[in-house]
Amino acid sequence: LANSTLSHLAMKLPISRFQRDLSDSTVMRTLGTGFAYSKIAHNASIRGLSRIDSNEERLLEDLDKNWEVLAEPVQTVMRRYGKEAPYEALKELTRGKKVDGVAMREYISSLDLPQEDKNILLELEPKTYIGNSAEMAKKEVIQKWLKID
Repeated sequence: LANSTLSHLAMKLPISRFQRDLSDSTVMRTLGTGFAYSKIAHNASIRGLSRIDSNEERLLEDLDKNWEVLAEPVQTVMRRYGKEAPYEALKELTRGKKVDGVAMREYISSLDLPQEDKNILLELEPKTYIGNSAEMAKKEVIQKWLKID
């Protein structure tokens, strides 16, 4: 209702202004109705979203089935040490295949990297790896708050 009311007003007002039509005052009184419908829809959406719960057990199960998400930190460490074509190497391991924890850990162990970095990578699990998402979220919030592009 809100969209159709406000769309109608957006189409009607410029025409009535150009034609010096006196009906625009009647149309202007309808603006409040469009915004009221918008507010009602917004409140209903918020109420509906507040009733949604995530199935944490299922999410963890899905993550445990997708060890490919750890390709990102492995690539990052490989790049840090100048390894050639880390993306292509991991693409070969992960593309079109299901990678489990055993396969990913075997791959990490086979890499020519310092043991300290290997140990860090070997400790990672899909459910614990968040990458730099916290930094990205913080940056996004700051940008929005300060209105920086």
